[in-house]
Amino acid sequence: MPSTAGSTEPTSAATPPRPERARLVARFTRAERLVHRATGWLMLLCVTSAACLYLAPLAQLVGRRHLVVTVHEWSGILLPLPFLLGLASSAFRADLRRLNRFARYDRQWLRAVGKRLTSPEARPAGKFNAGQKIYAGWIAGAVLTMMATGLLMWFTGVLPSVSRTSAIFVHDILAWAVAAVLFGHMRMAFRDPQARLGMRTGYVERTWARRLHPRWLDEERGPEGFTRPRGGMIRGKDR
Repeated sequence: MPSTAGSTEPTSAATPPRPERARLVARFTRAERLVHRATGWLMLLCVTSAACLYLAPLAQLVGRRHLVVTVHEWSGILLPLPFLLGLASSAFRADLRRLNRFARYDRQWLRAVGKRLTSPEARPAGKFNAGQKIYAGWIAGAVLTMMATGLLMWFTGVLPSVSRTSAIFVHDILAWAVAAVLFGHMRMAFRDPQARLGMRTGYVERTWARRLHPRWLDEERGPEGFTRPRGGMIRGKDR
């Protein structure tokens, strides 16, 4: 590469990083953001159509019950599809492993939340904190249960030993729980502009990551201080 006059080093080596890039850190790849976005829209269709079926004022306002039922059924069936397609992404699989690993410092994070401690030292977290890990596991189990009970309601002869009334009861109770948890999830997201920025652009402020996810930032830098590839992991860091 060309050098400036009187210099023995390439010009690019002496060029400092752009300030706006230096203060950002990559959080989510395009594939991960697409999975989240598609899942969110399908979940919104499920919840909205369910509300139009179960709440009389909305049912009267919308009408076309058969169409609403069809939208509800197929949006529920398609709900796992973005997740399954996302498994083709190595970064998505790496984040699934992170979500599935509950470390000792995650228990410390939960204790700090109970005591209302907010300092980074009191709430150590990797790329995902303990609350996000619990939410991810709960919502995954809830979606599978909702699909199973929904299919039992749709195809009543699949499991004759399970009554349709039982499936409806579980489906309805869990639907209210899912709606409440999703409302809490959206409320937390609206309170954190950086979290929304990360899901919208893939990048977050380095200061935000250092404050709320310090162990993830250390993991991204690697043991020698070099930034690791997106989606990469350091074995043993969460233990």
